[in-house]
Amino acid sequence: MNVQTATHNPNIDHWQERIELAAAFRWTERLNLHEAVANHFSLAVNDDGTQFLINPNQRHFSRIKASDLLLLDANDPDVLDRPGAPDPTAWGLHGGIHRLCPHARCAMHVHSIHATVLACLADSNMPPIDQNTATFYNRYVIDEEFGGLAFESEGERCASMLQNPKVKVMIMGNHGVLILGDSVADTFNRLYYFERAAETYIRALQTGQPLRVLSDEVAEKTAKELDDYPDQADAHLSEIMSILDDEGSNYAS
Repeated sequence: MNVQTATHNPNIDHWQERIELAAAFRWTERLNLHEAVANHFSLAVNDDGTQFLINPNQRHFSRIKASDLLLLDANDPDVLDRPGAPDPTAWGLHGGIHRLCPHARCAMHVHSIHATVLACLADSNMPPIDQNTATFYNRYVIDEEFGGLAFESEGERCASMLQNPKVKVMIMGNHGVLILGDSVADTFNRLYYFERAAETYIRALQTGQPLRVLSDEVAEKTAKELDDYPDQADAHLSEIMSILDDEGSNYAS
């Protein structure tokens, strides 16, 4: 990962992590994977994962800067009572994840179009019909118990389904998608490819033709190969940051 130095701010903790997360917000908006000001990304910054960065309340992804990100403690019961509090559903979902799932270093929740269409099907499974869909074979869980907005109890219910570190995606029935990862780069790369995979599947269904589904053996082999594919996620985010830098974006400020 290329380290940004030109706009380094020594007075704000976790500056490199902030820059990377801000870049992910900007690119998510550019790809139209966001929904107005309703979606949220978070990144754990301490060893046990309970302290995390998250976007400020009601800020459009296209305007988020590194210095804007909130630093919260998942174990602080008074977060919502303070000035500058996060969106309560962001706190409910991401606070629950960082409190209960220490392995989930980064969490990205969006209502992107194709992932949400998938989440609205009576059967939200995504069969392995190409390389991208195979990426997620046996690596997602489907939440079929949508209970309304993700306030604290709903967030903790979702987090309880994410205890297995192998599960990197929650297809949130009637809602959207939640992506987990080890870093901003890892998680954003997975978010990008999940939306691509969901689009391929939805468009294939629209043809009305039979699907060419990979065998379980080939699907798992492909998923493992992509799990171990060297440096792709870091290169993806690094290139995004370079494009933003070339354009003179203020994301890293």
